[in-house]
Amino acid sequence: MQAKKRYLILFSAGASVILLFCFGGIQVPLPRRGGPGSRRDGRSLGVGAPWRRSHGPLQPFSPWDQVETEDYNGHTSPQQKRESISGVYTGRRCRMDSCFDFSPQCRSSGFKVYVYPPQKGEKMSESYQNIMSSIEGSRFYTSDPAQACLFVLSLDTLDRDQLSPQFIHNLKAKVQALPLWNGGKNHIIFNLYSGTWPDYTEDLGFDIGHAMLAKASISTENFRPNFDVSIPLFSKDHPRTGGERGYMKQNSIPPYRKYMLVFKGKRYLTGIGSDTRNALYHVHNSEDVVLLTTCKHGKDWQKHKDARCDRDNAEYDK
Repeated sequence: MQAKKRYLILFSAGASVILLFCFGGIQVPLPRRGGPGSRRDGRSLGVGAPWRRSHGPLQPFSPWDQVETEDYNGHTSPQQKRESISGVYTGRRCRMDSCFDFSPQCRSSGFKVYVYPPQKGEKMSESYQNIMSSIEGSRFYTSDPAQACLFVLSLDTLDRDQLSPQFIHNLKAKVQALPLWNGGKNHIIFNLYSGTWPDYTEDLGFDIGHAMLAKASISTENFRPNFDVSIPLFSKDHPRTGGERGYMKQNSIPPYRKYMLVFKGKRYLTGIGSDTRNALYHVHNSEDVVLLTTCKHGKDWQKHKDARCDRDNAEYDK
């Protein structure tokens, strides 16, 4: 009996060793070089390959918008995060929280605006002079750039039509040479016209970078919400101030004015803006809504004239 017990114990131990060897210590032979499950260095990635030991703590998870930055820290402040991703965002994706610097001196100064001094030999249109004078005469103006939150160029950017006499040449190099440009951060660019008829593309001839754009007739594709400013297209004769004090002392509904809406301008037969201008006649009633347009725009306007051009031109010239 004692012999049988010894043989039974010996058999159980041997079986246990065999099972451990088969299921715990099996080795998968290395596949051929270049085959499935192999690495370039020849080491196997098969089921039996051992895990590589990490020689340090695991790296923290990086969000999708931080993958192109270095040394991301999940405990950084929002301002530090904006600075860390400044290289990821392009000018087309600018928002106030990513392309505008709310520095402490900016907050404490009361949002001051600095206007660059005029550059010698540079021409400036009357409309742009009015903008500069309005800013310099306001309570937000400062002559100290260290106190400014916003910077305005002294270079006239209102008319970027290459055929215009107000067009400023070599504007790209002149803007880049400004000592405070800083990629356009905390700057605002004013523009009324861009491109050349009949296309009128919105290319200003230089990269505005992180600068805000105050522009007339800006497209929804290029407009950056809560960052850019859409302004009306005004003429050089537009008054700089609001004029004399009004006489209205209480709300009057309906208004006592004879005209509710008045517009007089050119009707683009082709190109950008033609659909909007050509639809104005639907609203025109010759009474309280008067919208007068002329087809006489461009040298070859007669090639594109439609059936309404003669009537529109006659009413426009009255």
